[in-house]
Amino acid sequence: MAKGTTAKIKELKGIKPEKITDDQLSKIQEVINNLNRAQMEIGSIESRKHSLLHHVSSLQEDLSSVQKELEKAYGTDNINIHSGVINYSEDGETN
Repeated sequence: MAKGTTAKIKELKGIKPEKITDDQLSKIQEVINNLNRAQMEIGSIESRKHSLLHHVSSLQEDLSSVQKELEKAYGTDNINIHSGVINYSEDGETN
């Protein structure tokens, strides 16, 4: 009896397949493994992002501290960061 004939007889008798094919199993395993790897990579990226956000916050605090020092020393924190030139207000007054 041909392979397709056996399947048709089982179908007519109401017998349902017990397993998917090896090819189908292999395909679904591959997709699930790829999905799991992608999710792990997202987790790793999010963890790195979280760490970088804390680092940025710390750097912003450092900048604020330096700006306060400049304000105390020169009366302004308006400094050209490329040349170091102090940019006083037009009227010559400090902030």
